[in-house]
Amino acid sequence: MPKAVTSRTVKTSRKPSSRKSAPAKPTKPASKKSASAASRKPAKLPEWNLADLYPAIDAPQVAADLDRLDADCASFEADFKGKLAEEAAKDGGGAWLASAVRRYEAIEDLAGRLGSYAGLVHAGDSVDSAKSKFYGDVSERLTAASVHLLFFALELNRVDDEVLERAMQTPELGHYRPWIEDLRKDKPYQLEDRVEQLFHEKSQTGYGAFNRLFDQTISGLRFKVGGKELAIEPTLNLLQDRTPAKRKAAADALAKTFKANERTFALITNTLAKDKEISDRWRGFEDVADSRHLNNRVEREVVDALVASVRGAYPRLSHRYYKLKAGWFGKKKLPHWDRNAPLPFAATGSIAWPEARNMVLTAYNAFSPEMARIAERFFTDRWIDAPVRPGKAPGAFSHPTTPSAHPYVLMNYQGKPRDVMTLAHELGHGVHQVLAAGNGALMAPTPLTLAETASVFGEMLTFRRLLSQTKSVKQRQALLAGKVEDMINTVVRQIAFYSFERAIHTERRSGELTAQRIGEIWLSVQGESLGPAIDIRPGYENFWMYIPHFIHSPFYVYAYAFGDCLVNSLYAVYENAQEGFADRYLAMLSAGGTKHYSELLAPFGLDAKDPTFWDGGLSVIAGMIDELEEMG
Repeated sequence: MPKAVTSRTVKTSRKPSSRKSAPAKPTKPASKKSASAASRKPAKLPEWNLADLYPAIDAPQVAADLDRLDADCASFEADFKGKLAEEAAKDGGGAWLASAVRRYEAIEDLAGRLGSYAGLVHAGDSVDSAKSKFYGDVSERLTAASVHLLFFALELNRVDDEVLERAMQTPELGHYRPWIEDLRKDKPYQLEDRVEQLFHEKSQTGYGAFNRLFDQTISGLRFKVGGKELAIEPTLNLLQDRTPAKRKAAADALAKTFKANERTFALITNTLAKDKEISDRWRGFEDVADSRHLNNRVEREVVDALVASVRGAYPRLSHRYYKLKAGWFGKKKLPHWDRNAPLPFAATGSIAWPEARNMVLTAYNAFSPEMARIAERFFTDRWIDAPVRPGKAPGAFSHPTTPSAHPYVLMNYQGKPRDVMTLAHELGHGVHQVLAAGNGALMAPTPLTLAETASVFGEMLTFRRLLSQTKSVKQRQALLAGKVEDMINTVVRQIAFYSFERAIHTERRSGELTAQRIGEIWLSVQGESLGPAIDIRPGYENFWMYIPHFIHSPFYVYAYAFGDCLVNSLYAVYENAQEGFADRYLAMLSAGGTKHYSELLAPFGLDAKDPTFWDGGLSVIAGMIDELEEMG
């Protein structure tokens, strides 16, 4: 089933992934005029229309499709199991195999529709008991039905290389060559069929159950701030409030509630890390992150080079920027709750939804009218869910659903400048998913490293346009600082999160970690990445608890840094040679998962395997900090 592309939770201290949670992103400060207009007449925020998938959770179509899925999976197994190697070797074996792959793809599309609908309903309100039951029931049905499909990938990978290559000379099967070749990369880590089936069926009561426990627990938490009981999203949002006392109160409330629930989150973390270690050991993965690298189709040495480059750049990036920021507040150090505080010289006011929409679509249109046309459909066709609601998943994401439908974007829009950049980010994902859908259910999905490219590029387009239109020196400084802050959250913070995960999963191999020990590791990596200008006060040791990436997609986070550094290099190519760039860019997005990232970057003259590649992307951030230092 297609998974949501995360977008922001982990980004700053709170941005989500397929379930995100991190402060929204920075954009052009609202003018006083637009801010007052917004306060007089707040625009109604859009809520998505999931009827494009199914009319309701109790709709007859849902039950009918679940029954159809059961039947299709059972008949697929009956028709093809045990026959792939023999039939592929016969004359006409390519056409026979192609018919099997087409049926498999159709089943994947149907399962994606059902699973996506249940997941989106649950994300919209994860504390509603009926919706939670529906999500659980559909997940169980999908798992049970897909047991009949497990043989296919395993058996296909056992077909002799020469036999399969000969079969792929048939055009019908040759169409699926990228998917087949990608699938065969998993061959060394496959297990015996019955073990694979056991792993698959037990996922519902194993890591799937603990993922669900995390979602329900985090959505149900309440934080007492100023006499009010708030959910996590509005509480995190207060860390960006202009009033220092409110920021501190929010941090204290987060710390208190996290502390009261630390045993639950420590249990979830320990269980999932152990579950992954068991799976990795059985499959033969050497490093704790190797399964993620394989899934991302990226080499371990490329990721290691990225991590080393970013960690080596901490002093000239985050350490230097936070020292500057502390100075703007008249301090030598900022308490951790002021890390994302609004800059004292930034314009005040809230950005109304129509203004945010216009900002993003205008920037997209200036780059590519086709890109803007696709993005506009998210607004006109109600593919966005923007309001903050009790029980709604925190953060933001774009879910591709399935190629026969369309993506949906979830946000928690509160009118902050960063919220506009979050909108630009998620729409970048959405445009990418729409363009890639033409490759079908098997080849539309994009590895996470490239999945973040379109989203970060969308942010960059929006930021650059706003910067070019800003004449006020102070507003330009605020906009530039906001972007630097956001890039630090995207690059530095994500690599720190990756380092944290590596430490947790490595140490878990020797036994359980207490909540206190997890907190010690968290403080260590945070101190290294944030630098001496951020004063980490008591209570921050438990802020690892609410970040969904650690739960839903271990080691996902480096994809943000990968995407951001990549986009910095990509944007430099665009600025130096705009002719034909948009066409090449949209072609890259349209490729979906049919090509390796190295093939997709070649037309732009970029090579992520070059040891100096990452330094180029990081120098863009350092250059912006240089400019801020010159501004004073």
